[in-house]
Amino acid sequence: MKKLRLCVILAVYFAASCFCSARNWKADHVFLIGLDGWGAYSVEKAEMPNVKSLMDAGCYTLKKRSVLPSSNAVNWASMFMGAGPELHGYTEWGSKTPELPSRVLNEHNIFPTVFSELRKAAPDAEMGVLYEWDGIKYLVDTLALNYYAQAPDYNQYPTALCEMACKYITEKKPVLTAICFDNPDHVGHADGHDTPAYYAKLKELDGYVGQILDAIKAAGIYDNSIIIVTADHGGINKGHGGKTMREMETPFIITGKNVKKGGAFDESMMQFDCASTVASIFGLEQPQVWIGRPMMQVFE
Repeated sequence: MKKLRLCVILAVYFAASCFCSARNWKADHVFLIGLDGWGAYSVEKAEMPNVKSLMDAGCYTLKKRSVLPSSNAVNWASMFMGAGPELHGYTEWGSKTPELPSRVLNEHNIFPTVFSELRKAAPDAEMGVLYEWDGIKYLVDTLALNYYAQAPDYNQYPTALCEMACKYITEKKPVLTAICFDNPDHVGHADGHDTPAYYAKLKELDGYVGQILDAIKAAGIYDNSIIIVTADHGGINKGHGGKTMREMETPFIITGKNVKKGGAFDESMMQFDCASTVASIFGLEQPQVWIGRPMMQVFE
């Protein structure tokens, strides 16, 4: 009986080891935190100690470019879909369906996303998307997700999305999560970009980033996680959608397991490279229709 029990234990251990080896992921958990309307120009001036600690611990660029037009749905779609609007077809700030026919449709009748690609490779992977702006749900392939949820109005419940994200992380320990805040974009439209109100909102959002990091640690998965903080577009005065660099350049920060402590990188990065970089973490072969390039230089 003891020999049989030992054989079973060894068999389970061997199977698990083979699975991990075959899987060949750089990390078992990826958390993408998106701050809508966060222009790269603001980073130096902003009081964001949690975000800046991630910059110090990993790699980043302040020159990631948005696709045109520099507005919401177009760029969130590109971030998750590994291609530009010419291919995925979402061309307007509030696109819910493609204005141009998507070049390719997956089994869920939507352009391939990083979520749907991971779902095919890892059918049991826990994946979730939490957001404040309702438009996000049309761009992520909800049929590929285990969980997606919109937070209540942040004007009345400003901490709700952070609390929802922390609860999801500690309870589910997800493999891939996107947490999409609808600020500082809202403040940028109301009070203006590069204003005291804009920087006050960035300071508030940095506090939420800190709480999410604490939740990842509380879940016991921080050392096996990669954290990305980025944005869809920036802004100028009280708007965006144009072709100024303040609208076009956004931060991309990545840190965690198997990520170099490399500081700023000089290689060109586009919005659609986000999906490719996440796909590379999970060893996914990206769809032929994607044009994104993984930022392999950030990894050890």
